[in-house]
Amino acid sequence: MTEIDPQVSLAERYSNLSLHGLQRPLVDRRLRALDVVIAAASLLLLAPLALVIAIAIRLTSGPPVFYRGDRVGRNGRVFTMRKFRTLRAGAESRLGEWYGRELDVRTPSEVTDLGRWLRASQLDEMPQLWNVLRGDMSIVGPRPIRPRFFQELCEEIPAYWQRLVVRPGLTGFAQTRIGREPSWGEKLAHDLEWIADRSVGLYLRIVAATAWRVLRQSMRGLAKPS
Repeated sequence: MTEIDPQVSLAERYSNLSLHGLQRPLVDRRLRALDVVIAAASLLLLAPLALVIAIAIRLTSGPPVFYRGDRVGRNGRVFTMRKFRTLRAGAESRLGEWYGRELDVRTPSEVTDLGRWLRASQLDEMPQLWNVLRGDMSIVGPRPIRPRFFQELCEEIPAYWQRLVVRPGLTGFAQTRIGREPSWGEKLAHDLEWIADRSVGLYLRIVAATAWRVLRQSMRGLAKPS
């Protein structure tokens, strides 16, 4: 039996497990090709809108325009995720220790007026298309999580490591089906269903469902009085 090095964290051991389990190379190559095509085309088409959003953030709440945060990616590799900034200056230091429902309760008071619309329409996620193009993320997959919280969730939910088999995504089963309220265990069940059944057809259905949801939420946000 191989001895477990006490200096290696639980998260690191699970990262090593992800290198050997649940791999589907052919499907993953096809999904990666779709990621590159969709991300590149979207970045080109959305560039004018992204510029308008960046200018609006700068004018209404100052720099920085982007939020950058460390997230755990495929096989446990940590990468820098990008989003349009939606929170007030210094909010990260005030909210950084919280996650889950406690974070959901504390966040609304930190969101800027423009940030509320960006979040409602999910346009704050647009810069993550660059993460997709770089290979940090996929269009479809489990949502990326902060390294600290990943360690804690590995201790609470032993199966949590299986999320590391695929790249984290802009959207996924959990986001199209259940939103933010359910427990981490419930969200994981949907993520694992994607990992087990992932295919080109399922990928395209999730992308279509997400596009429709984003369009609907954007129109709803524009219709609300300021």
